[in-house]
Amino acid sequence: MKFCCTIYGKCPSKSNGYKIVKKGQFSSLAKSKQLEAYEKSFYLQCNIRGMGIDAMFKFTMDVFYENNQPDLDNCLKVVLDCLQQCDVIKNDRQCVEIHLRKLIDKREPRIEFMIEPVEL
Repeated sequence: MKFCCTIYGKCPSKSNGYKIVKKGQFSSLAKSKQLEAYEKSFYLQCNIRGMGIDAMFKFTMDVFYENNQPDLDNCLKVVLDCLQQCDVIKNDRQCVEIHLRKLIDKREPRIEFMIEPVEL
């Protein structure tokens, strides 16, 4: 069985998704507002949340950017983290195969992905 979904909006980069917050002499990392907004939007749009896939899986994703500037791999971790938060997958370490494509759509940035459980 394959599970497919489309999430509209610009996927932020994991590397730029955090900011340093200082409290007195201590510092910590906090999610940026852009990353928090994307995670909320992802949750609301995800039509396969709660699937709780607890098996090894193959992950295929097309990333539609507004232009050719962003690196393709920067949004992968964000999406896998969102899939865990939505309980689509139990753990991203169960991903055994990844296929990514970078495409351009100036009007409608989005991701389209498919998760397919596999037997090893």
